[in-house]
Amino acid sequence: MDALRIGVLGCADIARRRMLPAFRACPDTELVAVASRDPGRAEETAAAAGCEAVTGYDTLLARPDIDAVYVPLPAALHATWVRAALRAGKHVLGEKPLTTDPAATAELAALAAGSGLTLRENVMFVHHPQHAVVRRLVADGAIGEVRGFRAAFTVPRLADGDIRYDPALGGGALWDTGVYPVRAALHFLGPGLEVAGAVLTRGGPGRAVDTSGAVLLRDATGVAAQLTFGLDHAYRSSYEIWGSAGLITVDRAFTPPAGLPPRVRLERRDSAEDLALPPADQVLHTVADFAAACRTGAPLDPAVLAQARLLDRIHRAAGDTRPAPTAAAATERPT
Repeated sequence: MDALRIGVLGCADIARRRMLPAFRACPDTELVAVASRDPGRAEETAAAAGCEAVTGYDTLLARPDIDAVYVPLPAALHATWVRAALRAGKHVLGEKPLTTDPAATAELAALAAGSGLTLRENVMFVHHPQHAVVRRLVADGAIGEVRGFRAAFTVPRLADGDIRYDPALGGGALWDTGVYPVRAALHFLGPGLEVAGAVLTRGGPGRAVDTSGAVLLRDATGVAAQLTFGLDHAYRSSYEIWGSAGLITVDRAFTPPAGLPPRVRLERRDSAEDLALPPADQVLHTVADFAAACRTGAPLDPAVLAQARLLDRIHRAAGDTRPAPTAAAATERPT
C-alpha cells in the first residue's frame, strides 16, 4: 500500500528532534510538508527534515497531497487545529494532551468517528514493547495480586521562556509531565480510577503554572496509585507495581532512548531478576501504529477519554483556579 502522506502543523522541539525523523524512517509514512506561521521557521525546519515548507496551517490543511497531520502545537491550540484538520478530511496525530478539556476531547473523538477518520494522541511510551511484557507478568500472576502502583516523571528546570511555563498556552507540570504517570496508572489499573487526593504546586518567582504535583488515585477494589511529576526536579522516569508476592520496577519508563535496553526488574521473596529485553524505538512504533490505524479506521483509544476526565478531576481536587488556556491567547506566539 502507498505510504501515508504526512503534514506537520508547527515546528515544536519534539517535532524536530523526534517525530520528523520518525516519519521519514517509517516505511509506512511519507513526510510531505511542515507548516508554520513564520515562513523562516518553516523553511529552516523543512530543510533539516527534507520536506516542503508551508506558511500557514490552513494552507497545509487545504493540500490534497496530505492524508494525515501531526499537531505538536501548544496545548491551548490543540482543540482548534485538531478540529480544523478533521474537518479538512485529514487523519490526526495530536500531541499530548489531546486537549485540556474533557468535553473538547470527547467532541473531537465523535467528530473523527463520524467522519471516518483516525484520531490518535501522541503518548508514545504505551507503544514500547516493555510495557506489554510487564502486563503479561502481572496477568500471569508473577507478583501475585496487585496491591499498589507508584509512578514518577520529573525533569530539571526549564528555560524561563519555555512555553510550559505559560498558562495561556496550556502550560504546567500536570499537562506536560503529569500525563505520563496518569496514563501509566490507567494502562495498568484500568479506566475506573478515582482521585483520592491531589496537590499542584507553583514553584519559583513569577511562575503562573503548576511546576510540581502529587496525586493519589484508587480503583474500585482499593488499590492505590501514587503519582509524582514536575518541571523543576532531578530527572526521574519510572513506575513500580507491588503485588502480594512480588514487585516489578521499570526505570527510564516513559522516554527511553531507542538504543537503551529496557530496565525491567522482577523481585520475589527469594529472587530478583533483571529481564533481558531488546531495545525498541517507541517513537517509530508510535508512527507505525498511527499509519496502521489510519488504514484500518481504528477508533480513538478509550484510555484517551478516561485520561482527559481524570486530568480534569485532578485539577479540581487540587483546587486549581487559574483560568483555562485559550486558543486566542495562544495564537500570539509563533509556532
